[in-house]
Amino acid sequence: MDFTAHVRSSDCERQDLLAHLEGVGEKAAKFAEKLNVPDAGRILGLLHDFGKYSRSFQNYINSATGFLDPDRDGGYVDAKGMKGKIDHSSAGAQWIWGKLREKDRQGEGELCGQILALCIASHHSGLINILDPENKPRFQMRMDKPDEKTHLKECIENSSNEYKQRISNIAESNLIKQMWISLCGAINGDGVVRSDKIKAFYMGFWARFLFSCLVDADRIDSADFEEPHKENLRHKKPKWSIAIKRFENYLSKIKRKNKVDDIRKEISDQCLKRATEKQGLYNLTVPTGGGKTFASLRYALHHAEKHKLERIIYIVPFTSIIEQNADEVRKILDRENDKHPWVLEIHSNLEPELQNWKTKLLSENWDAPIIFTTMVQFLEALFGGGTRSVRRLHQLANSVIIFDEIQSLPIKCVHIFCNALNFLSQNTRTTALLCTATQPLLHKLENSENGQLNLSPENELVPNLQKTFDDLNRVRIINRTCSQGWTAEQIAELAVQEVNEKGNCLIIVNTKKWARDIYQRCCELMDEDQVFHLSTNLYPHHRKSIIEEVKNRISSQQSKPTLCISTQLIESGVDIDFASVIRFLAGIDSIAQAAGRCNRNGVRKYGTVHIVNPDQENIEKLTEIKIGIDVARRVLDENESTNILTPEIMDIYFEYYFFNRKDRMSYPLTAKQAKRTDSLLNLLSENEHNGLSGSNENRIPLLQQSFMTAGKAFEVIDAPTKSIIVQHGKGKKIVTKLCASFRPNSQRKLLRKAQMYSVNVFPNVWQNLLDEQAIHPVQEDVEIYYLKKEHYHEKFGMSVESVRPPDPGVY
Repeated sequence: MDFTAHVRSSDCERQDLLAHLEGVGEKAAKFAEKLNVPDAGRILGLLHDFGKYSRSFQNYINSATGFLDPDRDGGYVDAKGMKGKIDHSSAGAQWIWGKLREKDRQGEGELCGQILALCIASHHSGLINILDPENKPRFQMRMDKPDEKTHLKECIENSSNEYKQRISNIAESNLIKQMWISLCGAINGDGVVRSDKIKAFYMGFWARFLFSCLVDADRIDSADFEEPHKENLRHKKPKWSIAIKRFENYLSKIKRKNKVDDIRKEISDQCLKRATEKQGLYNLTVPTGGGKTFASLRYALHHAEKHKLERIIYIVPFTSIIEQNADEVRKILDRENDKHPWVLEIHSNLEPELQNWKTKLLSENWDAPIIFTTMVQFLEALFGGGTRSVRRLHQLANSVIIFDEIQSLPIKCVHIFCNALNFLSQNTRTTALLCTATQPLLHKLENSENGQLNLSPENELVPNLQKTFDDLNRVRIINRTCSQGWTAEQIAELAVQEVNEKGNCLIIVNTKKWARDIYQRCCELMDEDQVFHLSTNLYPHHRKSIIEEVKNRISSQQSKPTLCISTQLIESGVDIDFASVIRFLAGIDSIAQAAGRCNRNGVRKYGTVHIVNPDQENIEKLTEIKIGIDVARRVLDENESTNILTPEIMDIYFEYYFFNRKDRMSYPLTAKQAKRTDSLLNLLSENEHNGLSGSNENRIPLLQQSFMTAGKAFEVIDAPTKSIIVQHGKGKKIVTKLCASFRPNSQRKLLRKAQMYSVNVFPNVWQNLLDEQAIHPVQEDVEIYYLKKEHYHEKFGMSVESVRPPDPGVY
């Protein structure tokens, strides 16, 4: 009989199973070369769907259910009188597990077989647990699954002799040796002394990287069969010389108008000078307004050309600044006649996390020369559960990764982030550049046995940091905090006074409630047309239009009286220049970001940044802000200087901050998340709290991680937000099209446009909106929601309560 892997929806053409296995094998082998284990990738591809050789699966795929969802492992069957579950991922896992254990000596074959079997068994579900937190040997249970459920013997019988000979040849050749050399090199090859915990983490991460190679190869091969024309659209290795020529040409035309521009050029030139050095981990510590975005990209382009790398990945802290940064670079590098665009943005959270067969094929895998994405997306690729994000992990190899505002790394992710970045840097030809004005001490952590960055002082790209910060010091910090705190009226009066004296002022607060209250107070003291409000309750395009209007008003040509009240969103990635800034007390790193919006271009001798503390501020649930404030108070009390934004004081701040948070850096979990008090780091490394640990004495230790438990527990932010499309401006037309679309989930271009007309809300607000019937899905059973018009305010944006609909218009 003929064996089918997939059926194309457009014309019912069938993909031959062997062709699919071979296609995935070759693609996975290419990806696995990044770990120097192409044979491991090849056999993963050849075996991943081995279970599809069973008659049960072939009956399933020829049924209506199978046609719709051929890759659903465990899907229910109702064809030819059969009902049950079809498992097509266990057969290949059992075959390689048994084959390599036969060739075992001191445990090398058993470990290599375990890793390969783990990847195959997990390629639809996400990595399964080796050991459950409940002490169940989940992996072994899968390997012991009876043949009547896995159909291994039948698949061996049904597959061709040539196929069986091929997989046997790979398994019996140098496969174990190839994998063992790579594993040992990853763990010990650089001579760095590591704790047992970090070694175990590296072994698990090595397995996850290989898993990424298989998942992406499988998805690409399936996608190319489903939509053959898209195969030719894939990026080839980029010609960095073209991008460099365009970028350098742009830089050469920038006119330097003042001292700040001269310093920015010096920093950029220094990055260019260091770009040809060896790969590794580097710092770029530059004061806010020092031009680090272009300086870091200049470094990355030349570094990528020098080392023949495949891509540059720019990691930013917030979705709100991706579009701006990506647009700037796109305007410089992209041309209309280019076959492929240079720049790709990955930031949409409108799409449902759970994808079906068709939308899964359309998901992105970071296949572009320059990627702009968020820290959330990056960390999901490293540690998230399922298969959606992990397929991107192998794309981090042979790359330059630029981290913008690295101090925004969530504190709970510090150790696992450091371990993963060390692994990539040491083993996959990955260079990482950590950019910020406030460099966290990720190489000087208290519990270093849990992991810290292998970062040496000479890898700071800009020499003589103190001089650079002194030269770019353009503000005076005035500590106006007082025991009784400032009322909204007092803050408004100070702001209006600053506008009257200096022409414009920016107030940055910690909560949306304070932004709204102060805005209303200021409108009582000034012409309302001169006062502006910004918060994430406004959709991005609305915010963008307000920022542009404010920029025009405070430019030297117009110089109109302007007062802007904003939450922290304005502190990162917004190129704006106020004469005066009032900042609510926050962490020193946040104060430094606020200072970057003051006298940014050095047109005045000094700008003024006033630090105030509100009399009442409900931030008990905002743990990071609260602790940052507590540590900032200590630093401010110890330093009376108006220049607290120096590298030395930043080091003091982070020493205090990290010391206070050292017990939170291993990603602690609740008993509900892991059935016992534990940490994500432990689940992904030794898993020593598990009663079955250490059962493989006197042999090479096997993996014992609880991968699936860790993946389900992992969330970059404690309360993940959900997106809602706003029916205003072009958002109204977007909602109309999504409501009318046959498959709105697959409308990627439309969803990308919708990102600029969406607001993100936390779970409690989401529930309140549901209770008020203020949000509705675009279609039944589609997890894409829009906001009723009556719940969007012209000035304050999204509102749980019904408000007067905003005036028609396009922001």
